[in-house]
Amino acid sequence: MRILIVDDHAVIRRGLIQILLGEFPSATIGECKDAEDAIVKTMKGEWDIIICDLAMPGQSGLEVVQHVKRNFSKTPVLILSIHPERLYAVRALKAGAAGYMSKDAAPEELVNAVHRLLLGRKYISAALADQMADALNDGNIDKEPHESLSQREFDIFQLIALGKPVSKIAEQLNISINTVSTHRAKILQKMNMAMNADLTRYALEKKLI
Repeated sequence: MRILIVDDHAVIRRGLIQILLGEFPSATIGECKDAEDAIVKTMKGEWDIIICDLAMPGQSGLEVVQHVKRNFSKTPVLILSIHPERLYAVRALKAGAAGYMSKDAAPEELVNAVHRLLLGRKYISAALADQMADALNDGNIDKEPHESLSQREFDIFQLIALGKPVSKIAEQLNISINTVSTHRAKILQKMNMAMNADLTRYALEKKLI
């Protein structure tokens, strides 16, 4: 079995490798420090499963998910993140991830998730499944303002909320300054906000940055 781990922290990668080799001692495990490296490695070889961080310098983990979905549709991607499940899991699953797990989860839960994904099944935690079921039962399915954003708009929203100037956002995402400005206008309109400070305040309140 071949497993690819994508995380910008070497300590996290090494910890995951130890956990996985404890359950899958004959597995071949590759490492990537960012999304760009992961995209290159997926094009050079086949992987049975990819475990990917969500927030990394440069492209995000969701861009890895979208790349894999386009080019290797049968390869499952498990997003492993510090960000709250209730805010990010559904977005990750909609982007094409096969599962979403908090980095706070116990090691045995990671092993369980990998087994599920290798069987072609999805993975979310029991707690998140309960939350989603409760929301449906209560009829509480109203979207938060940020949930109306496309994935590209959401990425730009986060960068704006972090205080990055338009020129830096354009450089990081490899798009034009005009494109960033156009997206910014749409983001403000969709979220019914007037300025960047409103986006930052909202992102902090919702723990999106």
